[in-house]
Formats: sequence, structure tokens, C-alpha cells
Amino acid sequence: MKSPTILCVHAHPDDEALFTAGASSYYADEGHRLVLVTCTYGQLGIDGAGRAGNIEGHDDLDTRANRAGELQRAGALCGFERQVSLGYRDSGMAGWASHAHQDAFVNVDVERAARQLAAIIDAEEAAVVITYDENGFYGHPDHVSAHRVTRRAVELSASAERLFYPVIPRRVLAEFVERARAAHLSMPAWVTDATLDTEDDDVAVALDVRHRASLKQRAIALHATQIDNADLVTMSADLFELLFGVEYYRLGWSRAAASPLSNLVEGLS
Repeated sequence: MKSPTILCVHAHPDDEALFTAGASSYYADEGHRLVLVTCTYGQLGIDGAGRAGNIEGHDDLDTRANRAGELQRAGALCGFERQVSLGYRDSGMAGWASHAHQDAFVNVDVERAARQLAAIIDAEEAAVVITYDENGFYGHPDHVSAHRVTRRAVELSASAERLFYPVIPRRVLAEFVERARAAHLSMPAWVTDATLDTEDDDVAVALDVRHRASLKQRAIALHATQIDNADLVTMSADLFELLFGVEYYRLGWSRAAASPLSNLVEGLS
């Protein structure tokens, strides 16, 4: 019997390492086909000179090339057999002038992009799809666009059965932030600005991936240009495991009524 294919939709290179590396590597080792779809090239990430995308002189082309290489290496480590780009331009952070660019993902025609994504989902016969919640996990405009596109794509798809969102319960995030601040660690925006209203009852699947924490840390490290995550790479194992040792998933959509689940693929043939 064929194991269900799992398809992850992420906004930028490095999101696959930060948000779903535990699940993707685990299910790949269990014999599932893992497919990664990245919506943008991430060209407004930190460039080789350490400049953010809204800083004068930022090298978009070099950043895109660097991040493409990082993504290929990290994606392979995370268990993805196939990597696909939807080909959109990185929009940058909220409030940046780059949002005005006609190709920015924040300006995407949701229906057109959803059809593009649904075609990939169906070509792969993916039963499980993973992306961000309505807030894009922490409000990043491209993450919100990824949610909108993916939510519509699973409705258009013939093969998708479930859509999951990675989340972090309020209690876990609060404890991590408190301990990280006490250790004087620098935290990226996706941690400090994350959705804070997730309770334990909102979680459909809690996947224990403590045995994959070191892999996840290595995957983050492979995105070496993104220095805002540097302290995640060097922090102590116990603190890293507090945030990343369990991956929590909320069920965002299901084709059929879903009974309580112990994992992402339970009940799927």
C-alpha cells in the first residue's frame, strides 16, 4: 500500500527548516514522499553583506542565488524528494516599499496561484498539505498570502484530504521567550511576533521530534546568510528542544469529518 504523500507550502527559503523540518524528516524516513513548494525566491532576505531587503544597496540577485543553494541543501536534509518554486517575488516585511512591486507575492491573484498550486498537489497525489494559519504564523505578508493560496488550492484539488497549520501553544512560546531573554539571546521576528492565542485544545497533532532536534538545527544552519536566526543555531540543546522538540499542528481543513488524530496521516491510505 502506498504511503500518503505530504506536501509543504512555505513562503521563503528557510521556512521549511524553521517550521516543519521535524515532521518532514520523520515522515520521509517512514517511507512517505515529501514535496516542498516555496512561494517566493526570498530575494529580500539578508544579503551577503548583512543588509536586510529594505536597506539601500541590498543585492537582490545575489541573495536570490545564495538562498536557492541554501534551500536545495536544507530541503534535502529535511527529507524532501522534490522541491518546486511558485516563482513569486519576496514582498519583504510589513510596511516595506517593496510591497508595491507588481510581482510581489503579497499582490498575488489568489485564484490563479491556487490553481497553479492545486495542479502540483494533484500531480503529486498529495493527501496531506501543510502551510501557515490565517495569521501566517506571525503576520508576515507572504506567509498570509501562502495561507490564502493554499487554503483555496486544497479546495480545488482532487487529492488533498487534510490541511494542517504548524502552531506553537501559548504556554510553550511564553516559557521559551522567558528563558531566551534570560540568556540574552537574540530572537527573530517569527518568534517574538508569533500568534499568541493558540491553546492546547487547538492542537490536533503533537509530533514528538526531539530525536530530530539536531537535524532541525543543522537545517537552520544551512541557511547561513539569514543571520537573524544565528542564536537558534548556537543555543543550548535543552532550550532548542523546548521550542522545537515537539511540532504542533492545527487541522485547518479536512475533506471528510476528522476523528481525533494521533499523527498527520492517520486513517489515510
